[in-house]
Amino acid sequence: MNKPKGVVWCGPSGPWSEVLPPLLDAAGLVEALAGRSRVLIKPNMVEALQPPITTPADLITALVRYLRDWREDLEIIIGEGTGALDYDTFHCFDRLGYMPLGGLPGVRLVDLNREPCIRMSNPECSRWPDMYLPRMVLETFLISVPVLKAHSLSGVTLTMKNMMGCAPPSRYQEGGWGKSAFHRRIQQAVFDLNRYRTPDFSILDASVGMARAHLWGPTCQPPVSKLAAGYDPVALDSFGTALLHRDWRDIGHIAMAHQVLGEAEHLDIRAANITASP
Repeated sequence: MNKPKGVVWCGPSGPWSEVLPPLLDAAGLVEALAGRSRVLIKPNMVEALQPPITTPADLITALVRYLRDWREDLEIIIGEGTGALDYDTFHCFDRLGYMPLGGLPGVRLVDLNREPCIRMSNPECSRWPDMYLPRMVLETFLISVPVLKAHSLSGVTLTMKNMMGCAPPSRYQEGGWGKSAFHRRIQQAVFDLNRYRTPDFSILDASVGMARAHLWGPTCQPPVSKLAAGYDPVALDSFGTALLHRDWRDIGHIAMAHQVLGEAEHLDIRAANITASP
């Protein structure tokens, strides 16, 4: 499948089992998965904090059901690597309601912080000329499922920044947080990370939105009430930035990625035919 750049599919939020399937149908996700045997779903669980700070388990459940309805023998991995030092990712899975998913046939939960990593090199990356990422992240079809949030350091945290959860603390811990090496030159750090690995597909939960920061502060008022998806992470992040009433040109990692990893302007926003229950 030719994955279109600059395209974002969008519809209203609502009960996930009602709004997610038509959005994914419109985006042609099944066609994009042709020939694939493993899918890695990467939610945002930076800490064991409830949605809208983190990706709701019910959304991931709806995604798993959609994939399982398409192909019963598909291996589905739900993987994240928390940045917390006081507990591991399975604590997040437990606190946020993900554990029942790990009991479904063909589905497993994985702590990406503990997975074997591969070292890669790219001399064009000024922040990460060498990068360590889990082999699993590189060998599966990766679906990133972030939530719509502003960020106190990077401006926004959407699908490109969600990839930070893949970076192992054994390599990227400096100080009191498991991925804190990314906080130095954070815009370049996020951009370089995505030069090594971008999501194959992204689903953005913009049902609520965090208006000022990623772990604290007010939610968007009124709630944004949207669900978006696409293959181009730069387009999706540009779209999400606009939902937060910000300009993508002011977000360093999006500006750097524009016309390198995707398209941030002149977006083709395609409305999915979704009718959600009131």
